[in-house]
Amino acid sequence: MRTYANPIDLARAQIYCLVKDKKVLLRSLEILQQEVEKRSQIRLPVAKKMPASGQPLICLTTENELATLPESFQKALDGLPAIAHEGYKLLILSDAKTALVVGKDARGLLYGVGRLLRKLEMTPGKILISGATAMATSPRYPIRGHQLGYRPKTNAYDAFSVVQFDQYIRDLALFGANSIEIMPPRTDDDFTSRHMKLPAIKMIGEQSRICREYGLDVWMWYPNMGLDYVHPDSIQQELKERHAVFAAIPKLDALFVPGGDPGELEPDVLFAWLEKEAAVLNKYHPKAKIWVSPQVFRPTQAWFDAFYKHVNREYPWFGGVVFGPWVKMSVQEIRKVVKPSIPIRHYPDITHNYSSQYPVPHWDLAWAMTCGRESINPRPHDEKAIHNALDEFGAGSISYSEGTNDDVNKFVWSDQDWDPETPVIETLRDYARLFIGPDYCETVAQGLLSLEENWRGNLLTNQAISQTLTHWQSLEKQAPLNVLQNPRFQMGLIRAYYDAYTKRRLLYETELEQQARDVLISTKTGGSLQAIIQARAILEKAWKAPVLAEYRTKCFALADSLFSSIGAQLTVEKHGAMSGRGNFVDNIDIPLNDSPWLLDQLTQIERLTEENDRLLKINELLHRTDPGPGGFYDHFGAPESWHRVVSHTSWEVDPGSLKSPRIGFGVGLVGVEWVDEIKATGFKGQITPRAWMKQVKTLYDQPLKIAYDELDPTAAYKLRISYTGRFRSRMKLTTDDGSLIHDFMQTGEQPTYEFEVPQAALSDGNVTFIWTCGEGELGSQVTEIWLIRK
Repeated sequence: MRTYANPIDLARAQIYCLVKDKKVLLRSLEILQQEVEKRSQIRLPVAKKMPASGQPLICLTTENELATLPESFQKALDGLPAIAHEGYKLLILSDAKTALVVGKDARGLLYGVGRLLRKLEMTPGKILISGATAMATSPRYPIRGHQLGYRPKTNAYDAFSVVQFDQYIRDLALFGANSIEIMPPRTDDDFTSRHMKLPAIKMIGEQSRICREYGLDVWMWYPNMGLDYVHPDSIQQELKERHAVFAAIPKLDALFVPGGDPGELEPDVLFAWLEKEAAVLNKYHPKAKIWVSPQVFRPTQAWFDAFYKHVNREYPWFGGVVFGPWVKMSVQEIRKVVKPSIPIRHYPDITHNYSSQYPVPHWDLAWAMTCGRESINPRPHDEKAIHNALDEFGAGSISYSEGTNDDVNKFVWSDQDWDPETPVIETLRDYARLFIGPDYCETVAQGLLSLEENWRGNLLTNQAISQTLTHWQSLEKQAPLNVLQNPRFQMGLIRAYYDAYTKRRLLYETELEQQARDVLISTKTGGSLQAIIQARAILEKAWKAPVLAEYRTKCFALADSLFSSIGAQLTVEKHGAMSGRGNFVDNIDIPLNDSPWLLDQLTQIERLTEENDRLLKINELLHRTDPGPGGFYDHFGAPESWHRVVSHTSWEVDPGSLKSPRIGFGVGLVGVEWVDEIKATGFKGQITPRAWMKQVKTLYDQPLKIAYDELDPTAAYKLRISYTGRFRSRMKLTTDDGSLIHDFMQTGEQPTYEFEVPQAALSDGNVTFIWTCGEGELGSQVTEIWLIRK
């Protein structure tokens, strides 16, 4: 792209459209007129013939009509590189006061209009564009889209009206999206919510219609929710539902059926069922294909062998393989296993912060507890890195999204699918210019980048957070009402306040905990009960004398506004969110220090009748992590212990950590594999230490290795381990010399175990502990290690 500084004024321009075929033009002309008018209050007229030379002009055409353009325009366009399917040329001729948008085809025209709108500076009464801009571009990947599921689990979509879906789909198309994935009424979710404007079967018909009018592809994610896919009666019942759903949508180009999560079936049963489903699908949508993911929670090699055997048979109804969350094999491995003729579609999780396909690397525990799994989460640089690490092995992507919290990530991902060389800052500037206003092109773009920086490193020492808030507050002070009420501006603003409030609370509560510990440390014989009372009073200041109440109030006010404008559900009670699905404002006051555990322990100690017993328990509480003289203690959720975790693959190469360790969150409850929020509660419901909420983990059967050096080779050591976390895997622990510490054992029943370290493993003063899982397990995880010198 070449951009020159001298802007041209298109406020008096006419639109001349050479495309007469409505199947090609679709809504491109309408989009241009409407989006310009929204921002400039100018309705650009449409000329019936080419305006006279010198008249400001926006010309829309495809390559099929180029011969009817003036020769000077043709010559200028010929100087640009050739374009391919869905590509376009955008040429600004400063002398002629003309903007030429030339699409290779119908979609190319749409995307050309989108790029023009992204580059226009539109304010009331003005339409400017930098003079002499010239570009010719075609998409790198043929599949570029996002999932917009109309169901209660989403943090906003179930509150959308038809008009809002139309606008959101349009917005995505302006950034190059060519596919929208919808969902059937029956998924692993409720059928309806209090927010829904239409029944789901009606709304998905509207979503499909909207896509058809824009010329976009329609996909449907359709899990197998039936209980039986073998018995004829059950199959007929499932097919009856498919008839009703497929008949209700006017356009459907592809069906994506996950192998699991939910709806896990054995491959032979799965593919036999898909053949029957394909027959119904093709009755209503003859060209539609079925895509399948090897997405299973507890996979075995036999399952994969059978799955890929079916995939490589290339059934006539089969479209390709989807690589998404909970797929054990890397996309590189899948590419080697399936035939070259079989396409792979990425299904990237851009919406979740942890317990997900691409979690925030080394996220601070305070963020996991407050922002949670599904908050407003602009991660522009992360999304580009994830995309570019894996893009060459697929044919593009349709993202996994649960609402508007990941809004920025969608546009970054679409731009990367179009051209992986696109700088993130260019996408963010276009996003800010088009959706918030040209006056905020640079400031909002930088503000979004700063929100990502807020989440990097240790929260206590992250200096970016106060700077980020100052940046957004200066925008807030200067912005007019229409910007202050803009949902995309508010999503950035609420995060800036929320982040600053969270850091200030963490500083305050960390100091309160230290003060309480100091009181307990100085406890003298006869003073244990008084020390407990003092320590409790100090810890309770966190909620009895809170800090920055005005920031908290601001967050709730912004949450209310976002609910009113776009249906964003940031709390459960007031906004009707589902727990763990975007309700991060509910977590704004969650304790950030160890007070829940300390207060619980102090209550138990207080019940003891003997002073010596109380003093002994206070000492144990204060020295819980002490490994004794010559010993070692490590908490593997803490950055200072990560150097012991063995990893040969960087995050930039393996962002999904299929071959490398990652951080995990959650304590784990007996008999429960999933808890919505990260709290100091675990196992059989007891209050737990804060440290147990964060651990190191590997996925599936990838070994987890933790190395120690500088041990005393002549000493004997006892190994104490805390196994906490979401996974309740059967794990085996060995050392690098082959010594067995413990054989496969079921974890998750209790937190802490002790074992002897074989002397042979310590002969050179170095030892690497190696955890492996049994086949079909979710992965290994370790929270704490004490190496106690005996």
